[in-house]
Amino acid sequence: MKAIRTDSEISAIAESCEIAALVLQNLVDSTAEGISTYDLDQLGKAKIAEYGAKSACYNYRHGANIFPAHTCISVNEEIVHGIGRIDRNVQNGDIISLDVCVSYNGYIGDNARTIAVGSVNPKLENLLEDTHTALLKGIECARAGNRVGDISNAIESFIQPKGYGIVRDFVGHGVGKTMHELPQIPNFGKRGTGPLLKPGMALAIEPMINLGSPNIRFLEDGWTAVTADKQPSAHFEHTVLVTEGDPKILTKVKN
Repeated sequence: MKAIRTDSEISAIAESCEIAALVLQNLVDSTAEGISTYDLDQLGKAKIAEYGAKSACYNYRHGANIFPAHTCISVNEEIVHGIGRIDRNVQNGDIISLDVCVSYNGYIGDNARTIAVGSVNPKLENLLEDTHTALLKGIECARAGNRVGDISNAIESFIQPKGYGIVRDFVGHGVGKTMHELPQIPNFGKRGTGPLLKPGMALAIEPMINLGSPNIRFLEDGWTAVTADKQPSAHFEHTVLVTEGDPKILTKVKN
């Protein structure tokens, strides 16, 4: 899997990213107290189809496990890869992580956002704000001539002093024809280390930050990753293009 994309590939990835961003925004707008996470996933399924795309999550295989949902919807202590459930209704005070990854014309677009529902604890508001800021700091380092470790360190250097737990079991990644391509992009690391960033790289940068310990465990469904200490977790993600100049966020919703 090559890391540098041609102009035509970049255009295709950008189209897929635009769809992923629009679907994610629709889910954000639809998330409200009382709706089930299953219904949210079904909304995502319908919206993806409306744009002529396919869910890159649905039927994704990892070992013997096959992902059964069309989006990832993770609630409170669920970090990533939550599966929508008909018996799990969104409640006031929840934080909901919405992750949409689509394939359009053979290329991937990937993005995620954690939102607060109703009135939430100020600690959770800070967690969401800080995780989003960490993402932006990582994106700022996605520049030609830098290395992956510069992105990783920017995220870690911002988050670590705040006492949060940085999830180490999942990382960002390259984006192309498949969902998880090289290079891997940890949310921790040393500046000046790792693969060299070059124009034409499409990267999914995605800090996953826990209010408590960084340790995780999996639910019996084999997919849903939760915090080991049951503390809430936040997740923000953009697909970003490395250019000759400033990084370009491909999953930013256009006004």
